[in-house]
Amino acid sequence: MDLLEDDTPGDNAPEFTVSEISGAVKKTLEQAFGRVRVRGEIGRVMKAGSGHMYYDLKDDRNVISCNTWKGQVAGLSVLPEEGLEVIVTGKVSSFGGQSRYNINVDSIEVAGEGALMALLEKRKKALAAEGLFDVARKKPIPYLPEIIGVVTSPQGAVIRDILHRLRDRFPRKVLIWPVAVQGKACAPQVAAAIEGFNAMTPGGALPRPDLLIVARGGGSIEDLWGFNEEIVARAAAASDIPLISAVGHETDTTLIDFVSDQRAPTPTAAAEMAVPVRLDLMAAVDQFGARMAQSLSRGVAQRRQRVDDLGRALGRMDGLTSNPRQRLDMVGGRLETALSGGVAAKRLRFEKTAQPLKPAILARQTERMEARLTQATSRLGTALERRTERARAQFQRAADQLTPKGLTRELRLQQDRLARATRAASQAGQAQTRGWRDSIDKLDRLRETLGYQATLARGYAVVWDGETVVTDSKQAKKATSLEVQFKDARIPLGAATKAPSKPKPPKPGQPSLFDD
Repeated sequence: MDLLEDDTPGDNAPEFTVSEISGAVKKTLEQAFGRVRVRGEIGRVMKAGSGHMYYDLKDDRNVISCNTWKGQVAGLSVLPEEGLEVIVTGKVSSFGGQSRYNINVDSIEVAGEGALMALLEKRKKALAAEGLFDVARKKPIPYLPEIIGVVTSPQGAVIRDILHRLRDRFPRKVLIWPVAVQGKACAPQVAAAIEGFNAMTPGGALPRPDLLIVARGGGSIEDLWGFNEEIVARAAAASDIPLISAVGHETDTTLIDFVSDQRAPTPTAAAEMAVPVRLDLMAAVDQFGARMAQSLSRGVAQRRQRVDDLGRALGRMDGLTSNPRQRLDMVGGRLETALSGGVAAKRLRFEKTAQPLKPAILARQTERMEARLTQATSRLGTALERRTERARAQFQRAADQLTPKGLTRELRLQQDRLARATRAASQAGQAQTRGWRDSIDKLDRLRETLGYQATLARGYAVVWDGETVVTDSKQAKKATSLEVQFKDARIPLGAATKAPSKPKPPKPGQPSLFDD
């Protein structure tokens, strides 16, 4: 009996349910490991419809399942991609439904600069295959944009360098969209800024910029990684507004440089690409005006010389009229002799014809013929005199036109026409030059309006401590004497005894000093 009891050991061992065992394993894993950092290569990646992400982390021998919940995805600095070597941070746990353990990952880092460069090359090839780097799709940069949108951090030297260079070359209105230029928030904020500028209405209350500048100072590849994200590259490629990228120093290259319409080596160079030099434009306008005046003067001189040459080509008046006058005298002298000879010949023919006729009939016919002949002779003489007078008058008019006075009148008419054409051309050139100068004057007045002196005229004031501008209450407390500058003069306030009160917020519609 005792032997039988010894052969059945373990009768008092406790019984567990499957869920109890699974929960105990889960608790043991979480207590034993807690948060861990694991290095490996990402394998299969799957994003569920719920927004959760499931992927594998592997090395040359083993695989660990990883998951990132929907609420944790936004906090990842790098999204998991197959083949990327990373370091993940999270909590070790288990999933009893499949008897598997896994890591709940809430942070992913790329393992080394080499892995980052490999990921960058992979993204470059994918975007290049889609044609986002093609030169044909790049838009030309406007020569003189009215409004420039800048996507950068509002603090730091980058925005100051851009604004300073724009003021030096050609002042323009600048709209600044503040963003984070590194870290997790960089890529989504930069992409949202580009899309936001494009969504503005041209000519609206806050008009859409004519040119965009995306700028950031230099840094390591990790610092600049936000501009290598695919969301930023696609936003820049889809921008309808021409875009200049100025990220990092001259040796730094990011994905946004390949898809932008123009790449600048530095933020200062981007400002130089955006606007021309105002003084150079004014010099060019003056040069165009001088060339126009010189061209008009040369044209007038050439036409005057041609009139003088034509005047010298005309002969003397005596030489032009002597031959026609001589021919008129010869014709007039032969005309009277020819008329008398013709009458005598007709009379002779008449007498010969009348001899055979009877005397009475002949006498009557002779009387009638003589009467008709006398009448015709008188009419012929009158007609001849009229014709002679008419020819003489026409000749005299032609001779009058060829007199020195007539030639002088004709030359004067030609000179008057030339003078009127010269005045019209000069007036047109002066009007066009005035138009150019008026445009430049308007732009200069706009520059003065955007300066801080014009801001003082709108009711603002500047607080000075000597030659230093006081911008906060700490400086005011340390100052020995304060002065307030209005639009016309400075007024001393004496020793600073207390910090200035907090300024009231600007009324709606009031201009901001930041827009300058």
